[in-house]
Amino acid sequence: MLVRRLIALYTGLWLYGFSMAMMIRANLGLDPWDVFHQGVVEHVPLSFGLVTALTGAVVLLAWIPLRQMPGIGTVSNVVVIAISVDVGLAWLPDFDDMAVRVPAMVGAVVLNAIASVLYIAAGMGPGPRDGLMTGLVAHTGRSVRLVRTGIEVMVLTTGWLLGGSVGVGTLVYALGIGPLIQLFIPLVSGFLPGFGARKASTVGPVTAMVEPGLLGVTSVGNPSAVVESKAGVILPANQSGPASVTPVAVPE
Repeated sequence: MLVRRLIALYTGLWLYGFSMAMMIRANLGLDPWDVFHQGVVEHVPLSFGLVTALTGAVVLLAWIPLRQMPGIGTVSNVVVIAISVDVGLAWLPDFDDMAVRVPAMVGAVVLNAIASVLYIAAGMGPGPRDGLMTGLVAHTGRSVRLVRTGIEVMVLTTGWLLGGSVGVGTLVYALGIGPLIQLFIPLVSGFLPGFGARKASTVGPVTAMVEPGLLGVTSVGNPSAVVESKAGVILPANQSGPASVTPVAVPE
């Protein structure tokens, strides 16, 4: 099982980075964090992958006061995705024809969903950005929707002001990634532990503009509390006491 999980983790992380490169080459808009990364790249002599890694490392520093604990998937997330996106950008040409750019953008979102399912299912440590989110939720008592949206809006706006690409691809990613992840979960749920330990029910609209990993968050305590994810909403167990949010070991 460990070997299977490691293969899923590193395959998923590599494909995730490559899907980022596809979105960049399509040049139709990026997901919020990549808008930020691209905006930073416009102002520093660093590669996209290195900016991604440095951002992840800085976010990890915020884990210290939040008392979050990284796992092997956390460190791997920072390193592998950074390498993969730079390799993808070196290998992929610029897409000039709209007949190529649109399919590339759609294919990138689909590949991103497949990659997300693989490394979330490996269950080997939250990614830096999701660990930040779960830590803030636990310490502030605010909802996942509010904390997540606040973080995403902040990085999206900052990235856009720095020159990052916001467009139809940003919207397609926000609306499409959740349903796609939900679609692909059954393909791995019987082979990997990341989704098998919890019962998830899709309730209401999917949270937009979130990065993978939210499925690794569970909520216990107040039965009225819910934790949203890209794939829907995870409903907590009916227990007494105040609501709390506890991150479990899944990568970003």
